[in-house]
Amino acid sequence: MEDNLLQIKNVIERIHPLSQPAWEAFSSIWTAFSARRKEMITTAGEKEKYLYIVLEGVQRVVYFDEQNREATLLFTYPPSFGGVLDSFLTRSASRYYYETLTPSSFLRTPYAELEKLMTAYPDIELLIRKGITGVLAGLLERLTELQCFSSEEKFRKLLERSPHILQLVPHKYLANYLGIDATNFSKMINRIKI
Repeated sequence: MEDNLLQIKNVIERIHPLSQPAWEAFSSIWTAFSARRKEMITTAGEKEKYLYIVLEGVQRVVYFDEQNREATLLFTYPPSFGGVLDSFLTRSASRYYYETLTPSSFLRTPYAELEKLMTAYPDIELLIRKGITGVLAGLLERLTELQCFSSEEKFRKLLERSPHILQLVPHKYLANYLGIDATNFSKMINRIKI
């Protein structure tokens, strides 16, 4: 657990450094959790109970419409935070699922613990706010890509952001994430020089 926390501290330091007392409090609220491949950790209709720190594996946040069509909204993998963040922070029912694509291990903390620390330590509140701001900026960039970019441009932009993603995530999920038919995605991989 201690090794995992040191890895997490490095990630957190890039978002916002914590004072030693804030770090000690923050590092004490996490517990280990693991999930099998293709396990729904959070389901639509329930409140997200935990904020996760991904230690191993690949996960996705996915939406299913009334006709059971799916839209992969984002992927999480180490080192990153995970879960359905809007549900976690607003304490409302999730519209999305959080699913493991591979066997996964995490650290997780419940909302009440994090809220207590955000109230007690301005450093931690600022860390969470800066983290959410980064997520919002990324989502706005992704929304622009989805609405304005061609399939090839979306693919190239994804590889710029995450050059290792082709090795981490099965191609059918990447195609879904980009809004591209899986067959066309396969042709594009073969056509585009990576």
